[in-house]
Amino acid sequence: MSGELILGIDLGTTNSAVGAVESGFPILLADEEGKRITPSAVWFGPDGGVEVGRKALRRRSGDPGRVVTSVKRLMGRRHGEEREFCVPMERAPDGSGGIRVLGRSPEEVSAEILKELKRIAEMRLERPAHKAVITVPAYFNDAQRAATKRAGELAGLEVVRILSEPTAAALAYGLDKLGERSRVAVYDLGGGTFDLSILEMQDGVFQVLSTRGDTRLGGDDLDAALARSVAAAHGIDFDTLDAGAHVRLIEEAERVKCRLSDEDSATFRAPFYDGSRSLEAEIPRGDFEARLKPYLDRTITCCRQALSDAGLKPEDLQAVILVGGSTRIPAVRRAVAEFFGREPDLSQHPDEAVALGATIQAGVLGGTLRQMVLLDVTPLSLGIETFGGLMNILIPRNTTIPCKAGEMFTNAAAGQASMRVRVLQGEREMARDNWELGKFEVPFEPAPKGQARVGVQFRIDENGILEVLARDVKTGTDTVVEIRNSAVDVDDEAVGKMVGESVDFAFEDMAERIFTEARLKAEELLPAVEMALASAGDLVQAPERQEIESAALEVRAALAAGQPNPLKAAVQRLDTATEALAAALVEKAMEAAMDRRLG
Repeated sequence: MSGELILGIDLGTTNSAVGAVESGFPILLADEEGKRITPSAVWFGPDGGVEVGRKALRRRSGDPGRVVTSVKRLMGRRHGEEREFCVPMERAPDGSGGIRVLGRSPEEVSAEILKELKRIAEMRLERPAHKAVITVPAYFNDAQRAATKRAGELAGLEVVRILSEPTAAALAYGLDKLGERSRVAVYDLGGGTFDLSILEMQDGVFQVLSTRGDTRLGGDDLDAALARSVAAAHGIDFDTLDAGAHVRLIEEAERVKCRLSDEDSATFRAPFYDGSRSLEAEIPRGDFEARLKPYLDRTITCCRQALSDAGLKPEDLQAVILVGGSTRIPAVRRAVAEFFGREPDLSQHPDEAVALGATIQAGVLGGTLRQMVLLDVTPLSLGIETFGGLMNILIPRNTTIPCKAGEMFTNAAAGQASMRVRVLQGEREMARDNWELGKFEVPFEPAPKGQARVGVQFRIDENGILEVLARDVKTGTDTVVEIRNSAVDVDDEAVGKMVGESVDFAFEDMAERIFTEARLKAEELLPAVEMALASAGDLVQAPERQEIESAALEVRAALAAGQPNPLKAAVQRLDTATEALAAALVEKAMEAAMDRRLG
């Protein structure tokens, strides 16, 4: 396909993503771990080192003062306007009224995120990328848009267009297919900001009719509100905590918030969050939703104002689209459905829709996106069996073909010399309940557990032919298997039965999956904890040792009981309880290695 390569980038508050049009189709590009989403976090080391994404987040608990998150909230801001910045961070004026974080401007911090996205794209596409479309909230002012463009330029990208996020989301949802004249509302509640935009599509042109937003409302604020309320209930002044304690409570609040999207209650646990004190509180979903209500009311006020500005009523809309990770919260979806009088459209990934729309726009501008036509879709999900007998989906049901997707896998046992790739089709959580399409062995050099790396990619062409490629990363050796007619040649009755069973057994399947995943984690964690405690010596104080041993006993009891959610919670408690010990052991090992080198 001729045309110019232009990247589509969603530079988000919490997460970011990059895509490109390849072979005429927009795709989001995954990093080496197979992840399409990159956390918008940057660690700046004391010696000038920089790490971005998950690597940066892993440093946050031990080095919170050097990890910058939510920097999008500072883009284009003047010093003193950063009250909504939730994570405490060294900030100072830059001499011209702007803000500097750890001695860097928000544009310079954002540029590091964009450099990482550019690197991922060039690694996946195997060619240089110099241009990009970058999205921003619809209500970003000129200063904020200009700051975003500067960040792109600092990252070595020519920003050919700044695209409003609601328009990008509309492109991703294919709203041009709703009719000759379509009006839609895009409800975007992300990590740092909220906006509601009313768009109209007519004759292939999107027009923003109205936009309302709140720059101090997002998932970060919900996390901070929950952490602050739990701290207050225990007589703790949240705002006076040091950076490390602040971050630990915020991270636990985020975990609890996500868990409450699936469960009726969750336990807030922060052992030794400030080095000596611990926090524990049971949070019912109802209590969390009560804390959430003032924020939801603010979003609904924006919705009402945007409709009024556009001169429309809820019934005048053809669709309501949800965008942003915070829209996974059940209370958010209920509030949107109640106000607009219709169930919101959930057909696209809330974290990926904006990036996908940016990629579509980039493809149009670069001339690489061909005229879209009606194509077949995958009637059932396609994936492979992973350790523990789980179904790992690579291509979800109803994905338009042609398409491709992949992930990176590692060896489950030390000394393992090959990996069996078992290709599956179906909607059930356990591999045994799905259909096997084929299987083959991928040989590799024996390696310690988790060290061998095999990349698996599924590619379905326009004829419904599934090609499975498995690559030994160390040697670059490929194993390719072709499975014909897997994507479209499936009996409708069989598909209906499979989908029906996935609904009928949804709770049982999910419970078994949760238990299996938690069991595998527990079986890996318990021996490691025993070894760590045996070698820790005076690195672990008596209260911390007691907390770890108590958590380990809870894991063993939950394993014996065979209950999924208690086991999952117990494993999380043990994992959290051992974080400080793990960090201390790593530091001790580094010091020993340094002593040997100097000696």
